[in-house]
Amino acid sequence: MARVVLAMSGGVDSSVAAHLLIEQGHEVIGVFMRHGEQAVEVCKVDDQPESSAILNVLNPRADHKQGCCSASDAEDGRRVAERLNIPFYALNLESEFQGIIDYFVEEYTVGRTPNPCVMCNNRIKFGKLFDYASSVGAEFLATGHYARLERDNGQLRLLRGLDITKDQSYVLFGVQQKFLEQMMLPVGHYEKSEIRSIAASLGLNVADKKDSQEICFVTNGKHDEFVRQKRSAQIDTAGRIMTVEGEQVGQHSGIERFTIGQRRGLGIAMGEPYFVVKIDPSSYDVVIGPLSELGCDQLTASQTNWLVEPPSGDFPCWAQIRYNSTASPAIAQVLPGNRLAVRFPDPQNGVAPGQAVVCYDNQQVLGGGWIE
Repeated sequence: MARVVLAMSGGVDSSVAAHLLIEQGHEVIGVFMRHGEQAVEVCKVDDQPESSAILNVLNPRADHKQGCCSASDAEDGRRVAERLNIPFYALNLESEFQGIIDYFVEEYTVGRTPNPCVMCNNRIKFGKLFDYASSVGAEFLATGHYARLERDNGQLRLLRGLDITKDQSYVLFGVQQKFLEQMMLPVGHYEKSEIRSIAASLGLNVADKKDSQEICFVTNGKHDEFVRQKRSAQIDTAGRIMTVEGEQVGQHSGIERFTIGQRRGLGIAMGEPYFVVKIDPSSYDVVIGPLSELGCDQLTASQTNWLVEPPSGDFPCWAQIRYNSTASPAIAQVLPGNRLAVRFPDPQNGVAPGQAVVCYDNQQVLGGGWIE
């Protein structure tokens, strides 16, 4: 059929994706992306392009965690590839990941909440990996994302995954429309339980492996410590914790600890639930208030990307403001300069600058942008 490069994270989803592609008759090449945040040894593997640095993993069980892209994940991917009898290569993408890390650190330092998974999809998985696929003569690039690609009247549409509880279409909004024709998303038509059952029936070692829940390059799971470690020592974002009425009620060690809508970890007791409602990057004040102060009925976004022809004027849609949030009815409008305005009939909690807002037409991803 076709040669397909598959991004294999060492998890159950991409592992079963490899099996499904093989069943469809495709020639599958598994690749694992290394980010350079742990010790690796660079070497060259025969028959690979000179531009591809391949990594041998050292002590693959030394840094096991509930994430992805660790050495143990690479070993899991290698074992799956051996079981399925497909080639498997670990690509040295340290320089590309450094750009994601720099973005991550900068966003938290200026009081925004980054989404490195979306940025990784935009720049690396559905960016740099297309270059690699082309270099090895592959026609398609596949991943284990829970989303679907379906053709309607000749137009390829990106849709939510069949398993709505695992849907990952939100994190794919930034993929360039021109790349849709070169993408494959094999697991998007399955429930997660089916994927695990398939993995078990194949005897794959990852059948019961937990889903990734951490940022892959934050190996200790503490993103605020990671930010402080990576940025200049001269930068200190410690400041005051203020109420919406302007009363100081505490101190904090850095704004990178907080995101809009956060309730836990504030370090103070107010007698009732209080939430982060504002982060001021100029004063480093973190402003908190009751739930009634958290709602937001409109937002603007920049750096938009559209997977359809952008609608003109006001248009109804379902807008999702975070990966783990539920889409809500909204009215959107495309603005000049690759910007977007979204209005909500019902105020939304947790609208955070730096996160993405993604517009849907029922199941279909229309496009979105980065909340200002």
